[in-house]
Amino acid sequence: MLFDKIALTLLIIGGVNWGSVGLFKFDLVAFICGGSGSLISRVIYTLVGISALWCISLLFRNPSGQQR
Repeated sequence: MLFDKIALTLLIIGGVNWGSVGLFKFDLVAFICGGSGSLISRVIYTLVGISALWCISLLFRNPSGQQR
């Protein structure tokens, strides 16, 4: 449950970042962290990617208390 919330939060951050790249050609993570090649930026990008993989499992889980 905690991992799900953390992963969703990171995906929201990643989605906002990609939206700003698509609309304004502005990479917010790179701007805040000193460039897209900086270690901290790469860590954030990696965590967002891992979060996306984790959230795939949300598609296949039953909601609490409900049976299929």
